[in-house]
Amino acid sequence: MTPTKAFDSFATTLIGLRISHVWRGYGSAIFIEIGELSPQTRRDGSTGNPKGKVSLGVEWSWRIEDQTAIRCGSWSEEELWEPALDTLRNARISGCELFGTLAEVVITTDSGVRFLSFSTTEGQPRWHLVDRRDGPARWFTVRDGQLHLGDGTEPSP
Repeated sequence: MTPTKAFDSFATTLIGLRISHVWRGYGSAIFIEIGELSPQTRRDGSTGNPKGKVSLGVEWSWRIEDQTAIRCGSWSEEELWEPALDTLRNARISGCELFGTLAEVVITTDSGVRFLSFSTTEGQPRWHLVDRRDGPARWFTVRDGQLHLGDGTEPSP
């Protein structure tokens, strides 16, 4: 099965699932955890952010939009971020799809709010979607301009 067909099949399984946790990483990195959460412990023994059965991570360049406007993006003033991220928290997913020649990802909620990866730097789009359900983890990323399906052990491009 091609990575694109695997993604399309995977994306349909997200419909109806709840966004369980949204958190910020370093800089403008955003992580969206979907489905049942598992606790995580950092190397120093402290509590980390929980992981969902499915995770979307965007290293930089993203935006949140509704039906009428862009609510905020990774270049917006940070005080706009949390209110926009709140529109994603506990929302149900109504769609997940890829767009663009170099694949970017968009998750749409049942209220019509959309979270989009939106790379604006040279190189490859910097997002990953991890499916930890049913066996070994499957990682969707972009490599050499193509959607890539791996197991997460490959070095970063």
